Amino acid sequence: MLIHQGIISQARFVIVLNGMERASFSANIVKLAEADKVCRIVHRGVRLLYIVTGGAGFIGSNLVHELNSHGTRDILIVDSVADRRKLENLEGAQYVELMDKSAFRRAIRERSLGTDRVEAILHQGACSNTLEDDDAYLMDNNCEYSKDVLRFAADLGAPFVFASTAAVYGAGGPGRFALRAENEHPLNMYGHSKLMFDNYFRGLLASGALQCTAVGLRYFNVYGAREGHKGRMASVVHQFRKQMAEHGRIRIFKGSGGYGDGQQRRDFVYVRDLARLNMFFAQIGPYAPGRNEPAKVYHGLANAGSGVSRSFNDVARALMNLHGDCPVDYLPFPPDLEGRYQHFTEADLSSLRELGYHGTMMTLEEGLADMHETCNSAAS
Repeated sequence: MLIHQGIISQARFVIVLNGMERASFSANIVKLAEADKVCRIVHRGVRLLYIVTGGAGFIGSNLVHELNSHGTRDILIVDSVADRRKLENLEGAQYVELMDKSAFRRAIRERSLGTDRVEAILHQGACSNTLEDDDAYLMDNNCEYSKDVLRFAADLGAPFVFASTAAVYGAGGPGRFALRAENEHPLNMYGHSKLMFDNYFRGLLASGALQCTAVGLRYFNVYGAREGHKGRMASVVHQFRKQMAEHGRIRIFKGSGGYGDGQQRRDFVYVRDLARLNMFFAQIGPYAPGRNEPAKVYHGLANAGSGVSRSFNDVARALMNLHGDCPVDYLPFPPDLEGRYQHFTEADLSSLRELGYHGTMMTLEEGLADMHETCNSAAS
């Protein structure tokens, strides 16, 4: 079980292990117990607690930083940090603790986390490897784990916002990304595992079993800062920026799926827009109810994209406008992606508007400019 102490806010948290306080830490990460022991968190004077699962990953860490920018610091981050590069995503972030996912999962199943003061749960934790073929692993991480967290949120009456994915739509072409069951045809087990939870969630909504806010956001093709640990699963934006920095050129797939060289089209959505969506539906920061105003209750699934598809060539041109021109090479389409690749995505945002969000999303150019500024600030 791994616990990482962040920059402590005024709310005081301690770790209790087998009845003994363990408030001292050696370095930044300490092993407090074997995996079969239970760790619980005890709050002292805590007003509000926010839980972000997957909070050291790409989207989760950006969500933590966005929460911080609006004054929210009493955050419990849940994640597996076997890949220590993920801890770099939390540099400068303010939070209470980082708790290992397996310990958190056991604690919420046994109701031994030790706090009933949860203001919201923003569930970003999942296996996001679209090429993962271990069905049992995917189902456990993307479906069963989400069920555990949803049950915990429902028991506490805490708003629950979770990450779903546009992968549930499979190879749908233009006009086939509205949130309707007939459009859902995943290409891989990753997409199937996420759809399984979406359908479980739909069933609970239909039965009236959920009284608190419960919202699923189907993320489209997310890009932004803090995805360096993702390797091949990183966005093409990250891949292209890395290629420009390391090789002075960009490599793009040749024509595939009926599209010409570099003309494959994706709905590129900026990660900060997704962070704001999570905050909106959980009613945090600028989206919190006013004094004496009751909180709203949101229920449903919604697409979370920009609403506009852009080609890989568009991405390359936009990056060159920021970083300077460079050659472009068109490489053969990888054989292992055949039949498992979305050549086109474009979010139909009607479900998002119907659920109550009417904000605008950043254009690709606006998002890249903000990302460039964020990366430069982190490097300085």
